[in-house]
Amino acid sequence: MDQTAVSFLRQFFKKYKYCFLILLVGILLMLLPTGGNHTEPTVQSTVETALPKEALQEQLSKLLSQMEGAGKVQVLLTQATGEKTRYQTNDDNTSAEHSQTNRTDTVILTDNSRNQVGLVSQIDPPTYLGAVVLCQGAENSAVKLAITQAVSNATGLGYHKITVLKMK
Repeated sequence: MDQTAVSFLRQFFKKYKYCFLILLVGILLMLLPTGGNHTEPTVQSTVETALPKEALQEQLSKLLSQMEGAGKVQVLLTQATGEKTRYQTNDDNTSAEHSQTNRTDTVILTDNSRNQVGLVSQIDPPTYLGAVVLCQGAENSAVKLAITQAVSNATGLGYHKITVLKMK
């Protein structure tokens, strides 16, 4: 090696010595053992599901009856669709000279007991068509508005799809 190459390498190393030091420390940290016992990951569902329609109706009735001026309350919800579970899929697109094939497979997880479960990517909550609320305090417009807002927030319905009526 000639003198100019050695001089260039010295200047280069001197200029970037901290970058090389950080890189070396990172490599050493990656090589360190993590310690502890190695266990296989377990399949757990951490997805919280939405309440069934009947449970939501009952819970809304209890909650709304606690509002000042509402009195006794009954809630009826109508559903357009129920809860939908979407599973993770692998898409395989292959193309030959004259044809193209698309293949979609659901990702399956197997636990230690050899139970197979599809990998859930998303759970869509139910969609509601409308709500009818019967309450004793419906003649009060402030109570009616508060009930409409609460039902809208709980179900995702617009105000025009919620009817609040006076109970006899």
